[in-house]
Amino acid sequence: MTNPVPNENLSSSSNRRSPNQGELIPITSMKPYLVQEAYLIPGIITVVFVVLMFTSVGIPNLYEWLVAVYISGAAFYFIYRLCGKPKPWWVLFASGLTTCIILTTPILSLFIFVFRGILPGQIPESESIGFINLFIKMFFGAGLMEELLKALPVFGCLWLGYKLRSPKRQQVGVWEPLDGILLGTASGVGFTLFETLAQYVPGTVENVTELLGEGLLGLGVGYLAGLQLLIPRILGSIAGHIAYSGYFGYFIGLSVIYPRSRWQILGVGYLTSATLHALWNSTADSLVILATVGAISYAFLMAAILKGKEISQQIQVKESPENLI
Repeated sequence: MTNPVPNENLSSSSNRRSPNQGELIPITSMKPYLVQEAYLIPGIITVVFVVLMFTSVGIPNLYEWLVAVYISGAAFYFIYRLCGKPKPWWVLFASGLTTCIILTTPILSLFIFVFRGILPGQIPESESIGFINLFIKMFFGAGLMEELLKALPVFGCLWLGYKLRSPKRQQVGVWEPLDGILLGTASGVGFTLFETLAQYVPGTVENVTELLGEGLLGLGVGYLAGLQLLIPRILGSIAGHIAYSGYFGYFIGLSVIYPRSRWQILGVGYLTSATLHALWNSTADSLVILATVGAISYAFLMAAILKGKEISQQIQVKESPENLI
């Protein structure tokens, strides 16, 4: 590798002067670019979470919440930057929060009654069933049920978009696939946090504690097991709940562009996301197959984002002043 050759004009001029203030203290001249190009806000948020994690040592529940929120936030930020479309943070936060609230209301009981009571989605806890039967039950009881539940905030924003006035209607509404992806992935983050922190982690801690006893050893190992479950569940959500709900969100946005084919588009997105979800839940016994399904789900989401960006650019070209004349 050859060393870069310094610019002779720059070197000669630098020999005749001293460095200016902006060169000696870069932050004084780079302030306009720090927020957008230097990821200043994510860096500050990381520092805040690190400090909070230090202060929460010895408080397992708080520590688990901080780790979960930070990892899920980082995963969502990756999706947000990849989409490249601005969406107000309060709209995205409201999407995730709405999903969490729904999971505490009778709406969840209604969904369970329909998809696991009326439809064949109830999974026997003590019986061992074959892959086909397990997939069918997961398709109805997890795929169709949970993907429709997570899509409720997206459909809600779609409805509000037609009711609100500008500029709120553009900020809240779903007008193209990227809007659906962002709102869907935010809903997926909320679902993952609630499911992990309210169900899986406490259940693991309780089971381990009962096995080893309720002393310090049992509690310590229980919280460690809960943390070991929390990290891969939250980190893997980018190929799990975030991917499924974001993929379905793409189709919700696409249905706005092609209203004549709305039900066909929504059906394809709903069934595809539910199928990927059911495959993940049905292949847990094989790590190789599980990893393959996760990779496929991630690839589906990335393809939807790239296609969504392409459609968004086409919309902007059509709406440019030159084409409106």
